[in-house]
Amino acid sequence: MSEQAAVGKLVAAQADQSGGVLFKLVITALALGIVPLSSYYLSRDYLWNGNTIYAAFTAVFSANVVLVLYILEAAREESRLRASEKQQQPENKKDR
Repeated sequence: MSEQAAVGKLVAAQADQSGGVLFKLVITALALGIVPLSSYYLSRDYLWNGNTIYAAFTAVFSANVVLVLYILEAAREESRLRASEKQQQPENKKDR
């Protein structure tokens, strides 16, 4: 019976985490649309004085920054999940 309770707790924890993952995915998708466009137009008008090539490089760089931040957050989330799974595993007789 305790194994069923442990599995139930693990499933509930994963369900809570999947909602957070979906939220992060939506925020990242919005950021991938908004950040490069805004950085292009803002840098073209205020930073590079109308030079569209430098503004395009700025937009590409900002899109890559958003992607790298999402990948780092996903890796951090995975390591937190593995750490919580190790803490929740019951002790076996072989482990003693």
